Amino acid sequence: MNIGDIAFPNLGIYLKNVPRSFSIFGFRIAFYGLIIGVGVILSLLLVCHIAKKTGQDPDDYWDFAIYAVLCSLLGARIYYVIFSWDEYKDNLLEIFKVRNGGLAIYGGVIAGFITLFVWCHFKKKKALLVGDTAINGLILGQAIGRWGNFMNREVFGDYYNGLFSMQIPIADVRDAGDITENIRAHIPEGANYINVHPTFLYESAWNFLVLAALLLYRKHKKFDGELCLLYLGGYGIGRFLIEGIRTDTLKLGGTNIPVSQALALVMVIFSVVCDIAVRVKLRKKGRENA
Repeated sequence: MNIGDIAFPNLGIYLKNVPRSFSIFGFRIAFYGLIIGVGVILSLLLVCHIAKKTGQDPDDYWDFAIYAVLCSLLGARIYYVIFSWDEYKDNLLEIFKVRNGGLAIYGGVIAGFITLFVWCHFKKKKALLVGDTAINGLILGQAIGRWGNFMNREVFGDYYNGLFSMQIPIADVRDAGDITENIRAHIPEGANYINVHPTFLYESAWNFLVLAALLLYRKHKKFDGELCLLYLGGYGIGRFLIEGIRTDTLKLGGTNIPVSQALALVMVIFSVVCDIAVRVKLRKKGRENA
């Protein structure tokens, strides 16, 4: 394979010279950032559409988005730095070089939820109602944003040569540490490429399914905040399973446990327990009022 090529041979897909970036007036623009930007815009349009249909003011969500996007980017960077501290402890200025990569979606999600409750507190809005609306945009943005990882040849899994196997040139992998011994052991003799799981694709597809579930269930929700719980549980299940085959996972200090996998499990348990607790409470309240 040539540098820049990406292939899905068992699907008959062969892409030549897939660029990571392009230049406008001498300024380099990364497709990763562009795709995230497109995801943010489409997410906002979806959220505003839902807000209008549910009798809310779409302008509120444009206002909220300004704070949420900025805080989420900051949170994504902080989260990555914390769990990759060995990379930065001897050169703290590297922390500010975001163009070199290093954003973790979980950090962005956590910061986004914190921003939600703070913003709603000052704006006197119902945080759970706003959350149930905004969560649709979050999962759409995540689904679209994963394709930035595709352009960067990152966020792939271990060796795999099945139907969805992805081939990328070894020299095109951004971080050589993502190529495991198992991947190296299966490199065909004389080949300059690797066969791996396209985990970015798995997560993007799963996120679109979670979005579909949110949109379909919206009219049937029993309480404000239920869609947020559905997101936490649905996204958590997918991330827990997919994280297990990724090769670039951030680990909990001193262990081999992927921190995102552990957090995904916590999200699933939290969402199930909270959903059951609220339903039981509503049922008891209904009996008392009967």
